[in-house]
Amino acid sequence: MIQAETLELLEWPRLCQHLATFAATKLGVAAALDLAIPATQAQTAELLAQTQETYQLESRAGGALSFEGIQDIGTSLQRAELQGLLSGEELLAIATTLAGARQLRRIIDSQADVPTLKELAAQLRTYPELEQEIHRCIDDRAQVADRATPKLAGIRVQMRQLRDRIYQILQGILQRQSNAVQEQLITQRSGRFVIPVKAPQKDAIPGIVHDSSASGATLYVEPHSTVNLNNQMRQLLRQEQAEEEAVRRALTEQVAAVKPDLDRLVVVVTTLDLAAAKARYSFWLQANPPKFIELGEPELAPKNPEKEDEEKEEKEDEENSENSQLLIRNLRSQITLRQLRHPLLVWQQQHEQGFPVVPVDLTIGPHIRVVAITGPNTGGKTVTLKTLGLAALMAKAGMFVAAREPVELPWFDNILADIGDEQSLQQSLSTFSGHIRRISRILEVLQNKSPAEGEEKSNLPITNSHQQDEEVTDTQNTVSALPILKPKLQIPQPQIPITNSQLPIPKSLVLLDEVGAGTDPSEGSALAIALLQYLAQHSLLTVATTHFGELKALKYQDSRFENASVEFDDNSMQPTYRLLWGIPGRSNALTIAKRLGLLASIVEEAQTYVGGASQDVNQVIAGLEAQRRKQETKAREATQLLHQTEKLHREVSQKAAALQERERELKIAQEVAVNEAIGSAKSEIAQIIRRLQSGNQTAQNAQEATETLNQISQKHLPSRQQPAKPKPSFMPKVGDRIRIPSLGQTAEVLSGPDANEELSVRFGIMKMTVKLGEIESLDGQKPETKAQLAKAAAQAQALATAKAKQAAAESPKPNPEIAIRTANNSIDLRGARVSDAEIEIDRALSKAVEYGVLWIIHGKGTGQLRRGVHEFLANHPQVSRFELASQKEGGGGVTVVYLK
Repeated sequence: MIQAETLELLEWPRLCQHLATFAATKLGVAAALDLAIPATQAQTAELLAQTQETYQLESRAGGALSFEGIQDIGTSLQRAELQGLLSGEELLAIATTLAGARQLRRIIDSQADVPTLKELAAQLRTYPELEQEIHRCIDDRAQVADRATPKLAGIRVQMRQLRDRIYQILQGILQRQSNAVQEQLITQRSGRFVIPVKAPQKDAIPGIVHDSSASGATLYVEPHSTVNLNNQMRQLLRQEQAEEEAVRRALTEQVAAVKPDLDRLVVVVTTLDLAAAKARYSFWLQANPPKFIELGEPELAPKNPEKEDEEKEEKEDEENSENSQLLIRNLRSQITLRQLRHPLLVWQQQHEQGFPVVPVDLTIGPHIRVVAITGPNTGGKTVTLKTLGLAALMAKAGMFVAAREPVELPWFDNILADIGDEQSLQQSLSTFSGHIRRISRILEVLQNKSPAEGEEKSNLPITNSHQQDEEVTDTQNTVSALPILKPKLQIPQPQIPITNSQLPIPKSLVLLDEVGAGTDPSEGSALAIALLQYLAQHSLLTVATTHFGELKALKYQDSRFENASVEFDDNSMQPTYRLLWGIPGRSNALTIAKRLGLLASIVEEAQTYVGGASQDVNQVIAGLEAQRRKQETKAREATQLLHQTEKLHREVSQKAAALQERERELKIAQEVAVNEAIGSAKSEIAQIIRRLQSGNQTAQNAQEATETLNQISQKHLPSRQQPAKPKPSFMPKVGDRIRIPSLGQTAEVLSGPDANEELSVRFGIMKMTVKLGEIESLDGQKPETKAQLAKAAAQAQALATAKAKQAAAESPKPNPEIAIRTANNSIDLRGARVSDAEIEIDRALSKAVEYGVLWIIHGKGTGQLRRGVHEFLANHPQVSRFELASQKEGGGGVTVVYLK
C-alpha cells in the first residue's frame, strides 16, 4: 500500500525507534516500535489528550507516572488460559505488575485536571487479594514458601530432619575414615548424598559409586548405611515437588479466572506508558501540542483570470458561468508551523554529533492548495518535504510537533509521498516510470479506488534505460497510467454543475519530490503542471519540489498556487537551508557544480549556453532575495529593540516595586526592633531597681547600677551604636556612570584607575582626574582601594592564624573502641521477606545503640534480600555507614552496620 510506503519514505519507523527509548516498560517499547496511525480524528484527539495530560504530570514535582514493577505478562496469561502451569517467576511477575498498576492508579487519582487519564485508570482492576495470595505462597526467590500449605511445611520439616541424620552419619564416616577420603566434604550426585573417596581405598568405605572425578583419582561413594535414608529423601523430594506443583496450579487457576481483567490491565498500562513516552519525547524535543484546523464553508474555486474573461465574452448567462466552477472547502485559518525542525535531525545532532538543525517556517494560507518549492540542489527542499510529512504524522498519532507555538495544521486523512528514486532493474523500472507508478497509486487513494481497479493500469511493460530517447518513449508509454491526463495534457473546465451532495471533501496531504523529473523537460513540465492542477482540486494540500521554470509561473495564473524557495548565499556560494515564501528559487546548478569540484572550464563553457532570458530572471530573483533579506534584517533589529525596551521597562518596574517593598519591610523591622529594645530595657531597669530596693543602698551598689544602666543604653539606643560601613565592592570601568560626593556631580569614566589609583572622568564639558577613594557608584557602593584590600588580607591572615592555634590547642579525640561481635549485636534474617526484615532491623538498631555496631546475617542466595536490606539502611537516620563483612565473618552473606 502507498500509505505504508509513505511511512518508509518519511522514515517513520526510525522515529518510532527514538520514541521507544523513552518508554519505561517492555510493553511500552513494543507499542512505540509498532506505533499505528489513527484512522479518525476522534482517535487522534483522545491520544493527544493523553499525551497532554501526561506532559502536565511529568512537569509537576512528584507527579510523574511510575511504572516500577510492571512486566510483560501477556504470554503468562495466555498459558494460564490454556490450562498451562505457571512458574514461580511468572506468578511473581503477575503480583508485581498488579502492585505497580495499583500504584499507577494512585498517582493518577491524586492529581487534578487529568480526566482522560483518570478514565483510563478507572478501568484498572488490580485484585489485591490475588497479589497477597501469590506473595503468601511464593517467596522473593520465586520458590514456593513453607507457609503455602501445612502439608508442604510438614514435608520440608521431615526433609530437614532426614538431611540432618544423613549428615550426622556421613560426618562420622569422614572422621573415622579420614585417610580414605579425598577431603572432608559432603556433596550430592544424582540427588543423593555422597562423600569423595580416594580411588585406591574405595574398599575402606563400602557403598555405591555414583560418579568419579575427571582424573579418576576420586570416587563419589554413597555408603550403605545411608542408602535407605537417601531413598526416603528422594520420596520426600517427589512429594515436595508434587505439593509445590499443586500450589502453583491453584494460583494459575486463580489467574486464569480473571484473565479478561488482567488483559485489560495490560492494555491500559501499555497505553499509559506510551503516552508517557510521547510526553517525555516531546519534552526532550521541545515540541508543542498541535491544534487542528477545521474546513470552512464551500466556496467557488478561483479561475484563471484570462480564461474567465474569455468565458464572459462567449457566455452571456452569468448563472451558466458560475455553474462552470467547482465548489471547494477551504481551511478556516492558515497553516502555521514556525521554527519547524526535523525530529530525526535533532536526534542526530544530540546523539550522533550531527550538524546544527536549521528550522523552517511554514505559513500557508487557507486558500492555498499547492506549494511549489524551487531552489538549488542540496538546498534542503527534500528535507522540508519530510519535515512537513513527519509533523503531520506526529500530530495525527497524538504527539507534539517540534515547532514554536502556535502549532496549527489540518487533520489529514491521508498522507501520501513520492520521495526518492524507485528505479529497479528487477522490475524493469526507470527513474521516471518508478515515479509514475508511485503517483498512480497516490491518485488511486485520492479517488478511493481499490488496488484491483488500478492494478491493470499500473502493470505496464516498461524497460529501464538511461538514454534520453528511450526515456521519452517511457513518457509516452506511461502517461496513460495517469487517469487525469488527456492526449494534449489539458485540463478542461467541467461543464456539468456539481451540487453540494456531490461535493468532494479533499483532506489529503501529498508530497512530491522532483515532480516530472527523469524524462524530457518539456513533457515532464507539462505533466507536472497537469498533475498539480489536478491535485489542487482533489487534495487539501500538495507540496512539490521542482526545477521547472514553468511551475514557478502557476502562482500568477491560479490563486490556489504558492511559490517558495530555499535560500542560496551568493557570498559563501552555499545554501542556507532557509525557506523563503512568495519568491521562486534559482537552481544555481552551475555554481553548485563548480563548488563540488567540477572543472572550471566546463562550468564556464556551460555558462555560455545558458540563455539570456534565464540570466535576467535569475538576476531579478536575486534582487528580490537581497531586498527581502534587508527587510528581514531591519525587522529583526526592530524586534530586538522592542524586546530590549520591554525588558528595560520590566526591570525598572520590578526594581521600583522591590525598593518600595524593601522600604516597607525596613520600617516594620525598625518598629519591631524599637519595641523589643524598649521592652527589654524596661525589664532590665526594673530588675536593677528591685535589687537596689531589696539590698543595702550603699555607694558601691549605686555605682554598679549606674554601670549596668550605661551598658543597657549602649545596647539598645540607636544613637550609641556605630553604623555599619558599606562593604567596598565597586570597581569603575570605562563608560560607567559614577558619582563624586565631594562635588555633588555625576560623571562618566574616561579611563580606568592607574597605578596611583587615579582615573579620568568627565561631567558636562569638564574633564578632571580624581582619586579612586573619592568616587562611588550610582547605588552608593565604594570602590576597593589597595589600602582596604591590604587591611582585609591582614585581618583574614590574623583570623586564620587564630583558628590554627585554637585547633592545635584542642586535644585529639580518643579512637573509638574496637567493635566485638556478640549475640546482642547480631541478627539473623535468612529466609525472611524484605518487608519483615526491615521491621526486625529497625528493632535491632534501637537495641544496638550502646554497642555502636550491628551485624546483619542475610545470606547470599539470589541477593534480593541483601539489596532490600542495603536500600533500607541507606535511608535510616541512625546508620552512619555499612559494608559487607570480611570473608572470615561471612563475606557477602553478612552486612556490618555502624551507628551514629
